[in-house]
Amino acid sequence: MRIVVLVSGTGSNLQAVIDAVTSGELDVEIAAVGADREGTYGVERSSEAGLETFVVNFNSFPTRDEWDAALTDRVASYAPDVVVSSGFMRIVSADFIEAFNGKYLNTHPALLPAFPGAHGVRDAMAYGVKVTGCTVHWADAGVDTGPIIAQEAVAIEPGETEETLHERIKVVERRLLVSTLAALAAAQKPA
Repeated sequence: MRIVVLVSGTGSNLQAVIDAVTSGELDVEIAAVGADREGTYGVERSSEAGLETFVVNFNSFPTRDEWDAALTDRVASYAPDVVVSSGFMRIVSADFIEAFNGKYLNTHPALLPAFPGAHGVRDAMAYGVKVTGCTVHWADAGVDTGPIIAQEAVAIEPGETEETLHERIKVVERRLLVSTLAALAAAQKPA
């Protein structure tokens, strides 16, 4: 299974995927890693791992539609079976989703459908829930509204801060992403 991974930041989920591929735990080909801006550590760590990288800088396009079309073309050039949003902090269009047959995988640091959006951890804590977690889902044209593939709960401990909770969720999120990709790759192989 060929994947393209999209990042906006450090790429810690991406590193978990790279490590799992390198160790043989995950049987996928990382065709390329792309970012929406220059200077991301996710692209740097990918280059260090010998992976092909690209940047389709959001700020280099006069409109969101033009950026989205350029991103779609660039990702499509790698013919991925699955596109993975690994902390990619841009909303893509329905045209992008359709271009990849709805195979745009996203992770989210909350138990969807609760607490969608960019601040899932903060929102869960502010609401006062005792359990949150992470979700791996197929992204659609909404914000964190696509079909859920896998979820895992994380209890909120007394005295926890947003930062400590988010770090504990990230550990689970990395594992869940790798296991989800492994299951998708296994399902794609001929019997």
